[in-house]
Amino acid sequence: METAVRSRRQAAPGTFTAFARFVFCGGGVGLAAGFAVAALASWVPWVLANALITAVSTLLATELHARFTFGAGGRATRRQHVQSAGSAVAAYGVTCVAMLVLQQLVAAPGAALTQVVYLSASALAGVARFAVLRLVVFARGRAQAAAGVRTTRPVPTTAVRPAELCRAA
Repeated sequence: METAVRSRRQAAPGTFTAFARFVFCGGGVGLAAGFAVAALASWVPWVLANALITAVSTLLATELHARFTFGAGGRATRRQHVQSAGSAVAAYGVTCVAMLVLQQLVAAPGAALTQVVYLSASALAGVARFAVLRLVVFARGRAQAAAGVRTTRPVPTTAVRPAELCRAA
């Protein structure tokens, strides 16, 4: 019994634990993405580099969040990937706007300033993504795991027809 309770707790982490895991997983992926965008942007336009890295890092982070951060109990579903991608599109917009504002304010920003602005915008977008992922994307699985709810298939029943009742009598 205690093992079942303990596994449910691990499957449904509290807000603080989930946020710490989110920062570790998402922040690690985000930090790597920041450097990957900078490297890729030397070969392709920055907007394209950001889009490609955002897509790849979103897939990776969604899998990590499903398996580890929010305790969804395995791989992310297609629905969770789509919803997570929606929040990533918003994050992509935030980082693009931040970079465009930087380019308007500073004629030739250096690599360090560019990274600071990009990572700061990513961090702000990340906090918003945590809320969306916890409250929307992975909420159903977390609520079921916390309540110990198991989904079962309905048991098929045989229907008795009125004609059969008359014959039996």
